[in-house]
Amino acid sequence: MTTHGRESLTLDTRLPLLGIAAWSGTGKTTLLEQLLPRLGERGIQVAVIKHAHHGFDVDQPGKDSHRLRQAGAVPMLVASRAGLALMMETPGRDEADLSALIEMVGLHRPDLVLVEGFKAWPLPKLELYRPDLGKPLRAAQDPWIRAVASDVELSLPGDVQWLDLNDLGAITDWIAAWPSRWPAECIPRRPVEEGVR
Repeated sequence: MTTHGRESLTLDTRLPLLGIAAWSGTGKTTLLEQLLPRLGERGIQVAVIKHAHHGFDVDQPGKDSHRLRQAGAVPMLVASRAGLALMMETPGRDEADLSALIEMVGLHRPDLVLVEGFKAWPLPKLELYRPDLGKPLRAAQDPWIRAVASDVELSLPGDVQWLDLNDLGAITDWIAAWPSRWPAECIPRRPVEEGVR
């Protein structure tokens, strides 16, 4: 088990994970919207886990499922031939449990799980970075960042790859190859003594 602060995660070498980490306003969701169809065209089944920074509800008050959840169903699963939704209250938690979420999506045996947000968790990540936002680059401090996609070329630690954020083809290629690289990449990078290149 690997530990980073209060979060811990057991990485399964059979289930490739890749975090997509970025500051708000960088375009994580927009990039994922563009990448998912391209990865699907290559036959890669991708599950996505998205972090929400606030409370949300996909159920509607007054509906049977909402009434049953309010009555104490843990969890509440609603299914039809068109889809399903699993809803569960998580009172008293400071943060969503990424380990449990990975376990849930892992049951569906995707080829790759992309994790949007959860940037403090110990898992390999692609950092999206736009200097214009005025936020710090995380790659030098986070040993889990494997590549940075930015709209300008950056000085990065020697073992962190730079990708052009405007080159969707190159980013797609890099992510499509991730499952084959996963077993060797599911550990943090070594600390860099010399700093950046």
